[in-house]
Amino acid sequence: MKLLSFIVPCYNSQDYMDRCISSLLVNDEEIEIIIVNDGSNDGTRMIADSYESMYPSMVKVVHQENKGHGGAVNTGIKVAAGLFVKVVDSDDWVDREAYQQIRMKLKALVAEGKAVDMVVSNFVYEKTGKRHRKVMKYDRNLPEGRVFTWDEIKSFRKGQYILMHSIIYRTNLLKECRFTLPEHTFYVDNLFVFKPLEKVKRIYYVNVDFYRYFIGREDQSVNEKVMIERIDQQLKVNKLMIDGMNIEQIKSPKLRQYMLNYLEIITIISTILLIRSRKKENLQKKKELWKYMNEKDIELYNTIRYGVMGRMMNIPGYLGRSITVSAYKVSQKIVGFN
Repeated sequence: MKLLSFIVPCYNSQDYMDRCISSLLVNDEEIEIIIVNDGSNDGTRMIADSYESMYPSMVKVVHQENKGHGGAVNTGIKVAAGLFVKVVDSDDWVDREAYQQIRMKLKALVAEGKAVDMVVSNFVYEKTGKRHRKVMKYDRNLPEGRVFTWDEIKSFRKGQYILMHSIIYRTNLLKECRFTLPEHTFYVDNLFVFKPLEKVKRIYYVNVDFYRYFIGREDQSVNEKVMIERIDQQLKVNKLMIDGMNIEQIKSPKLRQYMLNYLEIITIISTILLIRSRKKENLQKKKELWKYMNEKDIELYNTIRYGVMGRMMNIPGYLGRSITVSAYKVSQKIVGFN
């Protein structure tokens, strides 16, 4: 039995996957690294196979036809043998010292018989051209040193969320709820941290800066220009999140509010990108997105649409859109996102 499975989706990753995989390699037979070569046409296959050859007891390689990031994650979950599972994108890496602490804590939780569904740690924005790294910490929100539930956490402020980079799931939780991501779709990391949350009951927080999130490459999917070009992908994910949100079924008030805030920010990002594109057809898509939410769940729509941010996103006319974009630019500087 493995302790922790890392899923590393790779698509034409030859230029940077070494840094990622080498950061995961440790002298520990309980660690599993699953490299999913998602139809690459560069040297990714050869590099992946060489790691499997050198570390046969730790590295497992799966070659598949291209299915996109979600399809690669789905494959990784299916073959994962670890009690816990974490996704590490091939252009990111982990901090070695924090990694040691994570492993020790997971082993302690298992040895003590403390069942947890999700382990949370901090992550660091490794942004190109920035001297100072922004660290996303959760020590003001989450209890430390013990297992806890949603109702025991402090409230998250808007703009602060548990992202894919922060979490390690119990593998069987994902398998039991038959969790899958859509294939050939970008931005599915939001679904990865949103859809399973209702099933997460017991959480543990390790206050270390574990995941290093590389951001700022021009061709990166989270680059604003690229996101506008792929706006239909963002909208697809946004709508799937709306579909998966049922306010009445979420028993924990704090989890309910957290998921509402998360869906709200994703919808705001979609709206901003549609406005920023300056295309008439995208302004129509903006109206259709909010209409979609209204038709799916009127209570959900009213909660988000008539909140402060929802009102700001829907100020009519050119002046209204200018105000919205100005607020967005201020947020960019304060938060430091791409």
